[in-house]
Amino acid sequence: MYKELEKFTVKGNFTFTQEDNLEAACNASETGSGVFTVYAVSNDAKELIMVGSTGTVQNDGTLKSKNGGLYDKIVNGQQFAKTGRKYSWPAQMKKENIETLEVFWFETFNDDVKSIPTSVEGQVLQNFLDETGKLPRWNVAF
Repeated sequence: MYKELEKFTVKGNFTFTQEDNLEAACNASETGSGVFTVYAVSNDAKELIMVGSTGTVQNDGTLKSKNGGLYDKIVNGQQFAKTGRKYSWPAQMKKENIETLEVFWFETFNDDVKSIPTSVEGQVLQNFLDETGKLPRWNVAF
């Protein structure tokens, strides 16, 4: 796990296979905003393949979040074929021969901590870029 994410105490994770229903598998907060990381898992190897976030901080210091929070962003966010991830992830996993995804989510902005979700996402991506010279393969751009 990236050190930027260690300080967040409201968090969770779940695994997802091609046969699973993402709506049922996802245990992310439906009210919280923050960051999620996605790993491709095979045997004992884990590869970070995506980092995402949801929620924007307004100039008055309040958070503007979409209905459904992290849960909705993970399950219904558009990726690949411009459809919700509940459809595009299984198709992409089949295409890339990925057996299992492990998803970690972190509330980065709540009553206890005030870290801008996109800023935390950027820090994790910057560290990945520094380590590998590229972004995770499911991140198109940042």
